[in-house]
Amino acid sequence: MKPNVVIGFLGSTLDASKFGPSRWNKWRPTVGLAMHQDLRVDRLTLIHGTAHRRLAEYVAEDIASVSPETAVEMRVLDFRDPWDFEEVYGKLLDFARAEPFDPEAEDYLIHITTGTHVAQICLFLLTEARYLPGRLLQTQPERGTLNPAGIWNTIDLDLSRYDSIATRFAVAAQEGTSFLKSGIETRNAAFNRMIDEIERVALRSKAPILLMGPTGAGKSQLARRIYELKRLKHQIAGTFVEVNCATLKGDGAMSALFGHRKGAFTGAVADRPGLLRAADEGMLFLDEIGELGLDEQAMILRAIEDKRFLPVGSDKEAASEFQLIAGTNRDLGEAVAAGTFRDDLYARLNLWTFQLPGLAERREDIEPNLDYELDRFAEREGDRASFNKEARQRYLAFATSPDANWPGNFRDLAASVTRMATLSPKGRIDMDCVEAEMGRLKRLWSGQRDDGASVLTEILAPEALAEIDPFDRVQLAEAVRICRKSRSLSEAGRTLFAASRTRRTSANDADRLRKYLGRFGLDWTRITDL
Repeated sequence: MKPNVVIGFLGSTLDASKFGPSRWNKWRPTVGLAMHQDLRVDRLTLIHGTAHRRLAEYVAEDIASVSPETAVEMRVLDFRDPWDFEEVYGKLLDFARAEPFDPEAEDYLIHITTGTHVAQICLFLLTEARYLPGRLLQTQPERGTLNPAGIWNTIDLDLSRYDSIATRFAVAAQEGTSFLKSGIETRNAAFNRMIDEIERVALRSKAPILLMGPTGAGKSQLARRIYELKRLKHQIAGTFVEVNCATLKGDGAMSALFGHRKGAFTGAVADRPGLLRAADEGMLFLDEIGELGLDEQAMILRAIEDKRFLPVGSDKEAASEFQLIAGTNRDLGEAVAAGTFRDDLYARLNLWTFQLPGLAERREDIEPNLDYELDRFAEREGDRASFNKEARQRYLAFATSPDANWPGNFRDLAASVTRMATLSPKGRIDMDCVEAEMGRLKRLWSGQRDDGASVLTEILAPEALAEIDPFDRVQLAEAVRICRKSRSLSEAGRTLFAASRTRRTSANDADRLRKYLGRFGLDWTRITDL
């Protein structure tokens, strides 16, 4: 068994007594520690002030008489004011850092019964922070008896060891992650793991958070939910300030972010506090932070690190204590390499980076988000709409298929649901409504896909399109576009084969194009008549 080491204060009142046999009829906390048959104390580190040296020696002698195997180590620690929290905590922290603790070889108990209330609180905090690597030890007199040993119990601050508390924490964590997801029962395992991690980081760190992902992936909504979660937990008191950095251009960017003094430039007719000061004690969300200029980036870095910045035209610095969440759809690593983003700011932001996937990467989450968007429509418009069974199945089959690339991500889905709910007869989204919306989405996405699938869906059946390699899709889509722009098959052929035809003695571009289209079951009429 590992030796037990107890660390505690001498009780200048509770441990004091008259010398003589009667002292053994009194409960003295420090002496009582060594009198329990079920508590072995191999070493006692006894903290006391210079003024109580004699009492400490007296107590050590009594401990030696009842427990010769207990080694008592005296530690003198004087406080100018034992009720000054800052002084007591600071000196106890120095004491803890200087101790040669070895938890692998010894078990430690921190006795919190003696000492001033301030000292007891400090011991608790240092144990909770693991500066004192042990369990708390409480002692008290046994009521109704003359037992000088009293009774004792320990408290382990590892809350995961307590089943009921651990269960409550697990429920609280689930509530937190559900809150961040707006209550949506998402099914994508990778996304759920990421949200779990964001919940832990948000509630335990004030460091900047970087949310990366395509436009419409939900960065802005997640940032606001992080802010609202921290407000619910009373971790933040100020407001949520959101700005799209892509809208901050030229000289106005500095003024908008950091404020300006009256007369700083033409048009500055009054002082302007700026967005950073508006976010004081709150949260600042800089969406599309990669669009900021290098000068603004430098100022933002200093504001993050020092909580101070210089408004435009001012010779006096301003201060703001805010937490930063940054969003971007750009690869900031590539921007650093290209010289358009500061590497020191990127390093500061990159402590907690989370990549939000697009909707096409979370197709299993389309169904729960569909219900969420219907609920949002009902709250917003005061009019609830719902699908009939066949229409819902048809829409989900399309929405989760490769034909739906969702370039606008959740914004596309929200707009789609809003259209169907608005146009549905008597609030019932039927098959006709779904078919019309599917056609509308295909038209809206036409030209937005880089694999050429959008233009091909108009002339090829889904089965036929699925059999074409992505490389061939791009090539075929370009051929179709050129055909639709040309007045004849020959003209389209000349445009498509302009470079290679100069190297041939004879060329029949129309025949060459006809054979190429025929490989995919297409002809000129079929392409140009649509």
